[in-house]
Amino acid sequence: MQAFGRLLAVMDELRQKCPWDRKQTNESLRANTIEETYELCDALINDDADGICEELGDLTMHMVFYALIAQEQGRFDMADVCHKVCDKLVFRHPHVFPPAGQEKQQVEGVEQVLDQWEQLKQKEKQGHKTVLGGVPSALPALIKAYRIQDKARHVGFDWERREDVWQKVKEEIGEFEAEVASMDSDRAEQEFGDVLFSLINAARLYHINPDNALERTNRKFIRRFNFLEARVREQGQALPDLTLAEMDRIWDEAKRAEEQGGE
Repeated sequence: MQAFGRLLAVMDELRQKCPWDRKQTNESLRANTIEETYELCDALINDDADGICEELGDLTMHMVFYALIAQEQGRFDMADVCHKVCDKLVFRHPHVFPPAGQEKQQVEGVEQVLDQWEQLKQKEKQGHKTVLGGVPSALPALIKAYRIQDKARHVGFDWERREDVWQKVKEEIGEFEAEVASMDSDRAEQEFGDVLFSLINAARLYHINPDNALERTNRKFIRRFNFLEARVREQGQALPDLTLAEMDRIWDEAKRAEEQGGE
């Protein structure tokens, strides 16, 4: 509590005495907040404890900054922010914080907790929000697709058997191939979106986070391509000097090196 109080005091003084801090608005800070969020994601992926600590601090500073701006406008303050999230957490966890005069609700496992969360969320909004209304429109498309599907699942709109999703994946790939063959670029783009959506659905059903999975592949590709580039440079050549077959041989060497290294 003392550390958080120190942060509030430091931010308050900066807002009054620093020309840059005094100039900031919600809109001017928004892009920086997004950047800080991605920097935290990088630290999390790398399991960098010092980096995670630092980036959490940066994000906390941003939260305090937005609350300070709102306080100046007479809209709310940091205490209101904390109370609002606490009230929400208590309301959506009746199995931990039972309403006054009631016994704790019994839940069996994580899935029931998540289903209950979505139901209580709808009740909390008093029907003014649709099931998918809480999915931020600005989310990256891949993450948004996962959240859309997950929210639909909580109200029963899902495959009865997860194995059935593969028929849908094959169907969407077939439709995409047909549109590519017809050279209709607009239809091909639509169908490719359907392919991706169905694959994300499959990932969700098999408890795979598609964003994490794709990021692992991105990093694997970067490692192997860097290996390829370094090896070609060692040979006194440049990548454009090599044939695809020659590059493939070095690529396979990179794969073997990773396998031997346990990556």
